[in-house]
Amino acid sequence: MSLETGDKAPDFSLIADNGKPYKLSSKAKTKMMLVFYPGDGLPICEKQFLDYKKEADAFKKQGVEVIGISGNDMKTIKAFKKQHNLPFTMLSDEKGEVAEQYNAFGWFGVKRAVYLLDKNLEILYRHIEPVSIYARTADELHAVIERKS
Repeated sequence: MSLETGDKAPDFSLIADNGKPYKLSSKAKTKMMLVFYPGDGLPICEKQFLDYKKEADAFKKQGVEVIGISGNDMKTIKAFKKQHNLPFTMLSDEKGEVAEQYNAFGWFGVKRAVYLLDKNLEILYRHIEPVSIYARTADELHAVIERKS
């Protein structure tokens, strides 16, 4: 089943970088941007998250919480977050089950994808990269958020 703009996003529970369960529906107090990415430490992923980190305050001003989701284990995710001092909640989807629900899972694991959700978990925007060497920039996402506000 393909998720489209206007659909209700599937709820899920994953372990967050603080070691606690993160249930999407219980955390949705504002808009959320789910950022699926192939792996911690990969050059494109680093570039992507450093770009988003630079714009973290701007995302907050737009009322958007950024959530990173990868298929790596928690130890690797914590090291990535610490190394780059990322201000985002990072989630581990080691089995790829959530990525699969969001059409962000392929032959090589978690694909690069972005979903913008409102506080009712309605999908306002989705983009799944056909090739993981590309990523939506913070500027592109700010423009999307403005259009969807």
